[in-house]
Amino acid sequence: MLRVGLTGGIGAGKSAVSSRLAERGAVVIDSDVLAREVVARGTDGLDEVVAAFGSGVLTADGDLDRPALGKIVFGDETARRKLEAIVHPRVRARAAEIEHQAADDAIVVHDIPLLVETGQAGRFDVVLVVDVPVEVQVERLTSQRGMTDAEANQRIASQASREDRLAAADVVVDNAGSPADLDRRVDQVWEQLTGHGPDTKR
Repeated sequence: MLRVGLTGGIGAGKSAVSSRLAERGAVVIDSDVLAREVVARGTDGLDEVVAAFGSGVLTADGDLDRPALGKIVFGDETARRKLEAIVHPRVRARAAEIEHQAADDAIVVHDIPLLVETGQAGRFDVVLVVDVPVEVQVERLTSQRGMTDAEANQRIASQASREDRLAAADVVVDNAGSPADLDRRVDQVWEQLTGHGPDTKR
């Protein structure tokens, strides 16, 4: 089994790379999906979030109100760390369960937005970083997600720097070009991961 950590800054196109790797046969474990699962209605994770932040983080139906929680934790490092202490261990435990079910020779890609920020680079055989210049991130966030320039820059600044992500990378996927360019680059990376290209293992 080859364990790959996939990350990239907001707007870099990490999800596009993740989906392309899945199409080529990778077992993709998406931390964002798991992060929603572990605080779904009826879970002890949600109970703990409510205990920590109050019933104001629930919708009328009893689900987690993500925008309401986001307003509490965004920009408040103490609150954010409290939330991460609830969510992250549950996400990692669930990811380990899924990985355990994969074939012995599988390429298992852990899609983790905050891989560098949470110090997880050393947990993987290969760290794959999706990279674009900051100005491309800003352009995508404003045009595709409706953010203002200030909001986009704030979100980017809240993550690891581009330099820190690149320093953690074993393989870099440049996604500043066209979708066709990205397809070609992912094909190259897949060949590396499957042992048909230059060795990527540490």
